[in-house]
Amino acid sequence: MLIVGLTGGIATGKSTVSNLLRSKGIPIVDADVIARQVVEPDQPAYNAILEAFGSDTPDLLLPDKSLNRPALGRRIFGDDKARKVLNSITHPAVQKAMLYETLRAYIRGAAICVLDVPLLFEGGLDAYCGVTVCVACSDSLQLDRLQKRDTHLTKEDAEARMRSQMSMQDKRDRADRVIENDGSLADLETNVGALLDQIKPYQVVSLLEWLVPPFGLTMGLWTLLARRVQAKPKAKL
Repeated sequence: MLIVGLTGGIATGKSTVSNLLRSKGIPIVDADVIARQVVEPDQPAYNAILEAFGSDTPDLLLPDKSLNRPALGRRIFGDDKARKVLNSITHPAVQKAMLYETLRAYIRGAAICVLDVPLLFEGGLDAYCGVTVCVACSDSLQLDRLQKRDTHLTKEDAEARMRSQMSMQDKRDRADRVIENDGSLADLETNVGALLDQIKPYQVVSLLEWLVPPFGLTMGLWTLLARRVQAKPKAKL
């Protein structure tokens, strides 16, 4: 099974690409969705957050007992120690859930599984992907889309959010494939189709990986090794 790491900048169209891939029957492991699920009430990470921050964050819970995310964000803002504590709780839970969903896709015989991860490179998850894909667009278009999506943001606020992330050029440079999303939705659909044509694994290889798990494990280990010793070529779409 080919694991595809999908990333992009804020408001560049990553979620749209993810939805297009899902519409083609490709399983998507969405890191943002999982990050919300692992901190739902009574989940281990939820209980650990209450234990770590409940005593000094009185508004940590909403009336329905779910986490008050803005309050938690304010609690850790500017506090590196608190941020590290929160990350030590949530990151392992998210990674475990993502691994579980990826294994489910493999067991079901999927030829491709997409990891939709905004911080793919920052978190080092690209090391586990056979192909990494970045959805990008021009800075001016990214700013325009962000302000239209989040209408409460001033231009300065939107620019600050863009600057807070890894630059689009750095993501372009690190990705194996780059989808430039400066055109229409129809253009994007065409580019996604072209991407799948380029990366689609041979059917016989996918079948062998599914029927012979040691072969699949060997292919996975080879991917990990290749990520460390080879510089892969990029193709723009």
